[in-house]
Amino acid sequence: MTVAPDPTTRPDESVDPTFRNGSMTVVGVLAAFSLGILTQWTDDPTPWHVTDLAVVAPMVVGIAAQLVALKRLLHPDSLKIASYSRAIRLFLWGLVLLASGVVIGVAQDAITAL
Repeated sequence: MTVAPDPTTRPDESVDPTFRNGSMTVVGVLAAFSLGILTQWTDDPTPWHVTDLAVVAPMVVGIAAQLVALKRLLHPDSLKIASYSRAIRLFLWGLVLLASGVVIGVAQDAITAL
């Protein structure tokens, strides 16, 4: 996924290392929680159905995006504002995908409970 750099920033601008480190901590913790959500969901003793793929697919892709964002933030190049912004944007997309999977799962459970 290629994202254009923010036109309002200069390419030589950089992120303060302390700020970037805090962002890495947040991304790492939320990625761990995301993996925990997926683990809880997959440990459910009820049998799986084909429709469950609509739940697990966005969750897995979202977690993968979060982990790639963490990998990018760990690279020294992420001190450049353009790289940092791309990593954060990817992480946020990962959260949106994970949340979408959770919402689909809740809706699916509500429909089948009727």
